[in-house]
Amino acid sequence: MTHTVGYAPGAYDLFHIGHLNLLRHARARCDHLVAGVVSDEMAARAKGHPPVIPLVERLQIVRSIRFVDAAFVETVPDKLETWQQVRFDVLFKGDDWRGTPKGDKLEADFRTVGVEVVYLPYTVHTSSTQLRRALEALGGPECSGRLSPEGQRTAPGTI
Repeated sequence: MTHTVGYAPGAYDLFHIGHLNLLRHARARCDHLVAGVVSDEMAARAKGHPPVIPLVERLQIVRSIRFVDAAFVETVPDKLETWQQVRFDVLFKGDDWRGTPKGDKLEADFRTVGVEVVYLPYTVHTSSTQLRRALEALGGPECSGRLSPEGQRTAPGTI
C-alpha cells in the first residue's frame, strides 16, 4: 500500500475561501498534506509587494486548518530544491497555472523526479489580490503597509 504525500505551496496571505478550497481538495487526493507557506521575502519577490499578514501569522493560520498535516516555510524559489527537503509525491496548484509557461516548467521539472502536478479549481470570485485592492480602496495608500508587532501601521516593505 502506498502513502502519498501532497504539497500545496502558496503565500496564503489574507486567507480566504479559495485557500481553504485548495487545501481541502488537495487533502482529499493524498494521505498526508504539507502546505508550503512562502516567506515574506519570496512573496514580495513574486507579487511585487510584501504580504499583508506576516509569515509567522500565515504559518499559524495554515497549521490550524484541519486538512493540513504539516506546514513548511518556503525560502527558495526553486520548487525542486523544496522537494529535496520535503519529498512529496504530488504538487497541487490552482488551475490558473495550467497551460502557462510557469505551469509547463513546473510540470517538466517535476517529471524528472516522478512528481505529479495536479491542478485544482481556482476560486475566481475571491483572491488575495482582489482583497488587497479592496482594502487599499477603502483605506487609501496607508492600507498597503503592514502592522508592526505592536499593532502600528507601517509603510509598505518596512517590516
